[in-house]
Amino acid sequence: MIEAKVDSIRVSLVTQQRVVILKDLTMDRYLPIWIGPFEADAIAFAIQEVPISRPLTHDLLRTVIQQLGARVTHVLINDLRDDTYYARIVLDVQGRHEEIDCRSSDAIALAVRVHTKIYVDDAVMERAGVTLDGESTSSPETRASHLEEVGTEGPKPDDERLSVFRDFINSLDIDDIDRPREEGRGS
Repeated sequence: MIEAKVDSIRVSLVTQQRVVILKDLTMDRYLPIWIGPFEADAIAFAIQEVPISRPLTHDLLRTVIQQLGARVTHVLINDLRDDTYYARIVLDVQGRHEEIDCRSSDAIALAVRVHTKIYVDDAVMERAGVTLDGESTSSPETRASHLEEVGTEGPKPDDERLSVFRDFINSLDIDDIDRPREEGRGS
């Protein structure tokens, strides 16, 4: 498992789609995950500690977990199938280990609320992680073995599907992440 943190949430100026970018804490590698606008807001509100008059769904989930005597030990982005990320919320329920299947955006939104670790499965990061130079972190052998596993022909599907993430990451100005945003500019 690779520990990651929410690096940023970005909006595509062309499509208005949101992407949460997880940064690998062990090296200069990123995992972009496309998410919906409500999920992006849920994550951003928690990170920026925006006061909300009524609890959002993830705030409610946090409260329910706490009231039932459980604790979120970590969340794990554990799989990527057909362009969909899968995740697990890992709980300690009074000494008993429990895992709950969920969407990656929900796992991340809960993790930032309870201040717990976010992990990415090695195989997921190997397959979909990108570096700032735009290169996939997976080796040709890894890509080829995956292509055989899912029954596709040639390198086209993974390379083309992931190229949109590489292009997007390359268009980001990572140096501007910690600077205050200009008024009226999107996230």
